[in-house]
Amino acid sequence: MIHIQIPATSANMGPGFDSIGIAVQLYNHIWVEEQTTGLTIEVKQKQAIPVPTDETNLIYQTMKYFYDQKGLKLPGIHIIQEDHIPMVRGLGSSAACIVGGLFAANELAGRPCDKEELAQMAAKLEGHPDNSNPAIFGSMVVGALGEKEMKHVRLELPEDLIFAIMVPDFPVSTEKARSVLPDAYSRGDMVFNASRAALLVASMLTGKYENFHVAMEDRVHQPYRSALIPGMNEIFAHAKELGAVASYLSGAGSTLMAMVTEEKAEEFERGMSEYLHQLEHHWELTLLKPDMEGVKIERE
Repeated sequence: MIHIQIPATSANMGPGFDSIGIAVQLYNHIWVEEQTTGLTIEVKQKQAIPVPTDETNLIYQTMKYFYDQKGLKLPGIHIIQEDHIPMVRGLGSSAACIVGGLFAANELAGRPCDKEELAQMAAKLEGHPDNSNPAIFGSMVVGALGEKEMKHVRLELPEDLIFAIMVPDFPVSTEKARSVLPDAYSRGDMVFNASRAALLVASMLTGKYENFHVAMEDRVHQPYRSALIPGMNEIFAHAKELGAVASYLSGAGSTLMAMVTEEKAEEFERGMSEYLHQLEHHWELTLLKPDMEGVKIERE
């Protein structure tokens, strides 16, 4: 049996809409093996949103896509799925299924593809690479879809950087989050985001935390989606008061993310837990280190 571990990812980092994402130490697991015929799916970790156990299951659909692309006959499949990444919360749960399905299919088929080919497939299926890339390569990855292929660069994150994940008790679907975005932006907004995306990458590479509050500013998606996340701007302001070097909306939401240093982590966790407890919605706060390896495969 093949075991695949896939990390949660946080995409749309500040100005890096559809392009910049990171992986964190929260994981989905899948186990896959061939069987004589048909499909059987076991779900070990129940979530608020039911996971399909038929051919509409995203892992299975991705495996079928892989076999179709390679001109191979899909065998009978047995899947065990254990999800710890919250669904529809902006933490890459769909990307984890796609990446897991591709790597599982590649293993069963005798590894006809290398990691780069699988990354290209994942970005194509996702439609953007900012979740799939860090799920595959770990750490922070900057990527862009070209006409023929996706290009990407993996960056090393500073060793003392911690990600404070704030997950509320309500989802925001990607479709809804996309629907509130405008069809066009002004030149000023484009210059604003381009300059900050460049500053974010440079500051992350050099560990210049003092730049992060400016580098994480955005005019493309966060201002429009803030109405979907009650109290978002107030939470960001409080995170800054507690020592966060920056905060941003993770993916399409509803998860909010704050970046803190190890030195400030304990004080931040205590203060933010008290603050979130006072809010109308229930918020789950978890402090996680970045995942530096990406997807992992082992045969059991």
